[in-house]
Amino acid sequence: MDNATFRLGEDLSVRLPRYPHWAGQVEREHRWLPVLAPHLPLTVSQPVARGEPGEDYPYPWSVYRWLPGEQAATESLADPVGAARDLAGFITALQAVDATGGPGPEQSNAFRGAPLGGAHDSIAAEARVRPKIEALKKAGMVDVGLVTEVWEAALAAPPWVGDPVWIHGDLDPGNLLATKGRLTAVIDFGTLAVADPAVDLIPTWKFLPAPAREAFRESVGADDATWARARGWALASSLPVPDDPYFQQDPTRVTTALRHLEAVLADHRRETG
Repeated sequence: MDNATFRLGEDLSVRLPRYPHWAGQVEREHRWLPVLAPHLPLTVSQPVARGEPGEDYPYPWSVYRWLPGEQAATESLADPVGAARDLAGFITALQAVDATGGPGPEQSNAFRGAPLGGAHDSIAAEARVRPKIEALKKAGMVDVGLVTEVWEAALAAPPWVGDPVWIHGDLDPGNLLATKGRLTAVIDFGTLAVADPAVDLIPTWKFLPAPAREAFRESVGADDATWARARGWALASSLPVPDDPYFQQDPTRVTTALRHLEAVLADHRRETG
């Protein structure tokens, strides 16, 4: 959605921002991935060259090492609890890296890690979430009362009070690679930032199966407030608005989003009784 990626020979890939507001991702990845990579337990994207704007293409662009593996899939995990702990280990290792000088949430990282409900142009902005909830109400697709309850609980949760930490910002299954059912790499660091770590807990509901979620929470060490904010991020990214072209182009996206949303709602129900 943010970039076009092409295979280049056997060992490389080319990644090109599709819109001007994503061009800052190139500088972010080239500047910080070499700093972060030595500290992380999973392989990450490795930039090897940077292209400059030209007559036929107006933005900076990147060449990366091609990483082996397949897109990680929930149903293909050889050991879901082990995968949960491996992913938690990656997140905690990322958070532990010195964040001095790191970029905060901004437009080129889609404001990932910014406060929930703020006025910034984020998937988790009030101005985006409330109309989606209203559209779902009209469509009768979900328990909108419960959706609203989860969203408002996330907004009411105490904010992150620690120092900002490194976040990947988009730990979607599409950015996780696996080999023989085991996580091996994390790619696409365009949303990298120094911010509230809650956004990196989204895989709890969008990737991990139910039996592995508690192991993930325990391993990542999330407190109740961070967990509530994480549910808010996951909810905001899992609202299948019927008239959104993204969902109209591929109806299976609605089914997937509803499954993720139900996982978020079930987690909230379990905690609130």
